Amino acid sequence: MSRPSPSVRPPATWPLPAQWGALLALSGTLVLVLEGLHIPAALLLGPMGAAIALSVLEGTVRVPHWPFTLAQGVIGCMIARTLQPAILHEALRDWPLFLGGVISVMLASVVLGCLLTRWRVLPGTTALWGSSPGAASVMVLMAGAFGADMRLVAFMQYLRVMCVALCASLVARLWGAGGGHPPAIDWFPATPLLPFGETLALVGGGVALARRLPIPAGPLLVPLVAGTILQDTNAMSLTLPPWLLAASYTLVGWSIGLRFTRAILLHAARAAPRVLAAIAALIALCGGMAALLVRLAHIDPLTAYLATSPGGADSVAIIAVSSHVDVPFVMAMQMVRFVVVLLAMPAITRLLARRMTDRRPT
Repeated sequence: MSRPSPSVRPPATWPLPAQWGALLALSGTLVLVLEGLHIPAALLLGPMGAAIALSVLEGTVRVPHWPFTLAQGVIGCMIARTLQPAILHEALRDWPLFLGGVISVMLASVVLGCLLTRWRVLPGTTALWGSSPGAASVMVLMAGAFGADMRLVAFMQYLRVMCVALCASLVARLWGAGGGHPPAIDWFPATPLLPFGETLALVGGGVALARRLPIPAGPLLVPLVAGTILQDTNAMSLTLPPWLLAASYTLVGWSIGLRFTRAILLHAARAAPRVLAAIAALIALCGGMAALLVRLAHIDPLTAYLATSPGGADSVAIIAVSSHVDVPFVMAMQMVRFVVVLLAMPAITRLLARRMTDRRPT
């Protein structure tokens, strides 16, 4: 009687209800731990970590397609809600500063992504997507739609988010700013039914329309674009209670985490030192750009540093609000870069990937 091949994964012995129960329990525990440590994106990282653990333990549960796409639509509306007209007014008032700051950070991140790709630290265009300075959850979803490995993109993006948030917190404390802790969240606030119903209709309709359009990451982008237009023309008030956002982040985190394997984790561990070196270089370059803003535009140092920090906009917002800085300038710079990354990164990635492929010897 022949022995089974050791390369074949043994079937999972857990019943599916037990797997879902373990996933829920571990996700909740990790979210509480990460929130207690004030880690950015805890609502996404906790479920993702729990799903990775379950997947490595031979779990077989998967997030169904429709809940995952609807969660992307909710995240698209959440992003649209932050793109207020006041940001555009702030950017237009000081457009040379914004143009120089955004292009500088983008250029530094693209160069580092190209180096990681050339050195084959990560496969394909993964390093290019993972190096984009901001819009972490959007870049992960779009990277998967464009053929990159969304698991390793998530590894790069959220490792950078945590490093950036840690550095920004340390700089703010050294500068004498407040603690920067997030305010308490009311998970089940009173929600106006009509705007909430309109928002849900936008999510459902946008996701359904995206299935008919040849747009990569359409379930995210169609509600994002439509929601931005409807909100900024006062045709709709986007209403997203915290419990809905938490559920959406959980579904996205599970969907990404359950795709991990032991081989992918080992690859990420081997790449981690060089990825961390690239993140440190990007943070240092952005610090240099902040110094230029201080010298050339006479902006106070902490405002310049927070405005140019590469990603982690939610953490930067919390630190900025609790500090003596120009909050509108900081958030306008962060959101303008977010929009530029969102619009330009797919084209930049395709162009660079094509050029780097053409230069490789056959």
